[in-house]
Amino acid sequence: MSINKLIAKQVKKQVITLLGMTSSEHPPVTLNCMVGKKVIIRTYSAGVWFGILDQKSGNEVILKNARRMWHWWAAKSISLSGVVNYGVKPDKSHIAPSVEHVWLEAIEIIPCNKISIDSIEGCKNAEAK
Repeated sequence: MSINKLIAKQVKKQVITLLGMTSSEHPPVTLNCMVGKKVIIRTYSAGVWFGILDQKSGNEVILKNARRMWHWWAAKSISLSGVVNYGVKPDKSHIAPSVEHVWLEAIEIIPCNKISIDSIEGCKNAEAK
């Protein structure tokens, strides 16, 4: 088996895990499959956000109950993939208070698991120093 096929197989497993499906469930993944789920959005120019994906059209999204992740530190690993898998270190992360809705231009939409949701929601609201 080629390295590309192995990588594709591993990515598929991770997406299935992140979406909370079992390996026997294989519904088609669509562009709007994460609407209604808690996600992390990486944007072109507005940073990183956490909230409920309310709407998606092209690369534009509306995030509900959205918190800007002004500065974050993954509990393990070094990227947003680490954040969605292991959560954040609350003492090293600065997460802003939530806003009701925000309209963003997304380059990444990453579904969160229970660990990351609890971790981010458990962060106190960052304040200016």
